[in-house]
Formats: sequence, structure tokens, C-alpha cells
Amino acid sequence: MAVCFGNSRLPVWRLKGRQMVKVAVMASALMAGQVAALAPEHEARRLMLAIEEAVTEESWGEAGEYLNRLQLLEAEKPVDYHYYRGKVMLQSSHFNEAQSALEAYVTKAGTEGEHYQDALKLLTNIERERKAKAQAPKTSSDTKIAVIEPAGDSRLESLRKLYLAGSDREALVLHLNSLLGTAAWREDQGVVRLDKRPDIEYRVNVSGNAIAVQEIKRNSAGGATRTTAQVQVFGVNPQVEWGCEPAVATCWVYDPRDGSRLFQLAPNRTQVEEVAQTLGKLIRNLQVPSGS
Repeated sequence: MAVCFGNSRLPVWRLKGRQMVKVAVMASALMAGQVAALAPEHEARRLMLAIEEAVTEESWGEAGEYLNRLQLLEAEKPVDYHYYRGKVMLQSSHFNEAQSALEAYVTKAGTEGEHYQDALKLLTNIERERKAKAQAPKTSSDTKIAVIEPAGDSRLESLRKLYLAGSDREALVLHLNSLLGTAAWREDQGVVRLDKRPDIEYRVNVSGNAIAVQEIKRNSAGGATRTTAQVQVFGVNPQVEWGCEPAVATCWVYDPRDGSRLFQLAPNRTQVEEVAQTLGKLIRNLQVPSGS
């Protein structure tokens, strides 16, 4: 075998030092180029095979790397992608992302899906794990945490003026409801019609030292189902977590008590972050008697 350098050709066994390094780099680049040259649909299948093999061998880091590459690929994702993403996220204790991925798999694959039964079992495991770790210290994750500004900052003063509110608490409730209305979830994300109510929306109110959260779900026939839950703020961390899942075109704000889903919102990261931040401010306000 010979390798070309300029106009000369040298046998591989004559190459030394930097020449050998150069050959190795050229060969590596050539191989990478061959893989990248695959059409997106074939590259997606190749990556899926690599993911399946890595998961079977319990090489979770490698599986996560392939999953990330597939996620960025401009090609339709195989249904099984969501199942394997759920398994890998669960191994890393990223319960919210794991739940979103597994639910997406169950919805898309249905009862005929190869991993349908296992996906349901994994969802149950997530529920159990979340309950078991509800009171445990938070571990690092990819979920975003809303940064809370000081309670007496100029932002709250601006909100009081904006809503003509008599207190920070009243201003925060009004602002949070305004944000929730703007970020309400719609099944059709393409065109937002102001004359059509969203499919899922929320209203909050303060009752004593608790936040009353009303969820309104509308069906295709125009009917609505309302449910109300109380979020007790005593001992709750006011730094509220949030996250988005592109696979289901949804963002969530998570319940600061146990990490379960509290608000299902439209996939707008800026809006959702402000919802989480405002909710955190309201929680902290309720925790301080002088904040009323």
C-alpha cells in the first residue's frame, strides 16, 4: 500500500512520525465522511441500531451519545427512539424527561408496540421512584431551575404598578395568571386563534398559606373539565424546576414538592421560565408572613 504526499508516493512501512499521524487523521476523516454521507433516513436507522446495542450492553453513556446525535438529525425519529430515550433518561434519574419520552412511545406505538408492556412498567417505576425521593435532596439534572430575584426588587414594584395591586402577593397572583393564559397549551401549535380557548389552561389563587391551582381541560366537543389542587408552601423550595420536551411539543413546570408535573404549557422556553420564576416568587412570598 502507498500513500500520496504531494507528487510522491511512499509505501506505508516507510512512513514515520508526523507522516503516520497525518495518515491516521486522513483515514479517520475519510471514514467520518463516509458515515456523514448517509441519507438522513439511513443515518437514523444506523444510530438506532447503535442505541439498541448500547442499551443491551448497558453502556448508558454511549447510548446517550447516540440518542443526542439522533435527536439533532433532521429525519423522522423511529417510534422506538422514544422508548430507548426513556430508558436512558431513567438510568440517569432524569425522571421528568424519562416520563415524557415513555409517554410519547406509548402514545405513538400503542398496544401493538414491541416495548409497550415494558414502557408501562417503567412509567410505574418512575412514579415509585419519584415518591421515594420526594423528600430527598435534589440531584443534578438537565431540568432548568428558575432563578429567583430578591423579594423586594424593583421588578415587584413594577408589577404592583402594572396591575394596580395593593401588595406584592396580589401582583404576583395577577401576573402569574396572565403568564399562564399566554402560555396555555394547545394541541394545534401551528395557528393560535385568540377567539378559541386553549385545550389546557390554569388559574391560580391564594388560600391561606396554600396556592390553589385550577386546571381546565377542554375536549373537541367544547366541554370542559375543571380540577383543583392545593399546593402547600410550608417547607417547599421556592426554586421551581421546569423543562421542555420537543417530542411532544410541550413544556412543563414541575411541582416543587415532589417533582411531578404541575403545569402543562406551550413549547415556549422564555414564557415557561418566567412562569416558573413567578411561581417561585409567590411561594416565597407566602412563606414570609411580612410578604402579604
